[in-house]
Amino acid sequence: MVKIAVIPVGGEAVRLKPLTVETSKAMVRFLNRPLIELSILHLAQQGVEEFYFGVRGYHNYRDIYDYFREGEWFYIRYGKGIRIRYMPRVETRGNAEAVLTTLEYYDINEPVLVVQGDNIFRLDIQNMYNFHASKKAFLTIALKEEIENLEEFGVVAVDEDMRILKFVEKPKKREEAPSNLVNTGLYILSEDFRNFFRGEVGQRLYVEGRMDFGKDVIPTCIESGLPVYGYVTKGYWFDIGTPERYLKAVRYLLRHLNSSELEAEEVVSHVYIQGSSLQSKALKEKIGDNIRSNIIRAEGPLLIGRHVQIGAETYLKESVIDNYVIIGEKSSIEESVIMDRTYVGRGVSIRRSIIGRHVYIGDGVVIEDSVIADNVSVGEGAYLKNVKVWPHRTIERGVRLEGFSLI
Repeated sequence: MVKIAVIPVGGEAVRLKPLTVETSKAMVRFLNRPLIELSILHLAQQGVEEFYFGVRGYHNYRDIYDYFREGEWFYIRYGKGIRIRYMPRVETRGNAEAVLTTLEYYDINEPVLVVQGDNIFRLDIQNMYNFHASKKAFLTIALKEEIENLEEFGVVAVDEDMRILKFVEKPKKREEAPSNLVNTGLYILSEDFRNFFRGEVGQRLYVEGRMDFGKDVIPTCIESGLPVYGYVTKGYWFDIGTPERYLKAVRYLLRHLNSSELEAEEVVSHVYIQGSSLQSKALKEKIGDNIRSNIIRAEGPLLIGRHVQIGAETYLKESVIDNYVIIGEKSSIEESVIMDRTYVGRGVSIRRSIIGRHVYIGDGVVIEDSVIADNVSVGEGAYLKNVKVWPHRTIERGVRLEGFSLI
């Protein structure tokens, strides 16, 4: 059984900006929790006990450490005892070097699971490890069948035994993809992984700084004849690399997770509300009564956080509303995510958008297909369509923006 997971977190997460301008991608709010918390919980429930963050960059380390620390609180909240440790301050040149540095620093000499910080997934770890062990694999990659956007992933060709024969990182054209099996970024590494970089081939990669799993290490291992295998996972998997994928994952999980997994109570069919205090329970009851009496119109699935206030004649559809959010009367929130401590005024319309933390949205604002980062203020009557707004910006009342990034 795999007891150790290494989570490399580095880079600026450019494709997810502006949500990641000041926030580690692993810590972006997702279903009202930090994104990586759901992965850690999923793994802990399957017996993973130690988590090592291979963090690069100050804000990645700060955000993750300040929230998770050494993981002592995890048992209190979830009933699973885990330990969390961190890579020292070393400048790494790719996710494989972050993993290698962590293994070397903590002298880990056993199989480990590598997990990406911006993935949401369901994976049977024991089954994958049994497969890995039965093949005596050097490295096993969790694969997922993908129909669209093959050019955004590593794509593999396998033989009848699931040994990987070819690995193409982000093929430029669909016809260059050898199959529809894509790399999820979930790996089991054998205890020999460290030794590979002490040999001639691994040393060359290290000296040349070619230390990315997908671009460098995996193709080189295959070309060198090492046993690299693919394990096709049947569970869901999402790479939360862009706002579009973020919202796609939210919509899927709202439909497929149960109330326990959402840490919420289903107060009305497909309407899930979080919170367990006496005040939270009273608010749950009030929102539920308002939905049942049609004071608030709701089309689930919906996830609503703690201490949320929703005005009369508001319409909610397939959305996530985080903690401490206030929504004014006669507003409409559709297929969107509103992060914590955001204020939404009266008569606001938000569709297919992500609204960051501590945002102020004035009365009568329309926001469509947009991403608004943390601590933004949007004045009354503004119209934003296909817009990205960086943190701390102010949009004056009545402004109309379309197809624009406000940096």
